[in-house]
Amino acid sequence: SNGLKIHVSLVRFLEVPQKSPSLISRWVFCYLYKMHFIYILFSKTTNKFYVGETDNIEIRLSKHNQHSYEGSFTKIAADWKVVLLFPCVSREQAIRLEKFIKNMKSKVFIQKLIINPEILKDIISKNKF
Repeated sequence: SNGLKIHVSLVRFLEVPQKSPSLISRWVFCYLYKMHFIYILFSKTTNKFYVGETDNIEIRLSKHNQHSYEGSFTKIAADWKVVLLFPCVSREQAIRLEKFIKNMKSKVFIQKLIINPEILKDIISKNKF
């Protein structure tokens, strides 16, 4: 069920050609083109968010919850859930957007992004990411 939520979020924000309208087609499109994503995780036990970028959210989430990243902030919990998944046109764009969000150092800003991910499109456009 967790995977389904991720895929639904992906479809909600992903713009792909009309020739591939199905959920599976969109997922295959992302896989084939090795798209990168900005993701926001939330831990209920710590009431904290984490922002990152990846080309494979399922593996990345598993690694965060298994504490695979030495010295990582996410070691503080093992109940991380994806609350936002936003596609980027390149890894470079994803990294720049990730840095922008982290530099805001604002839980309120992150909560606004979760409620209205369209803000990310505005940030990309205004900053020429």
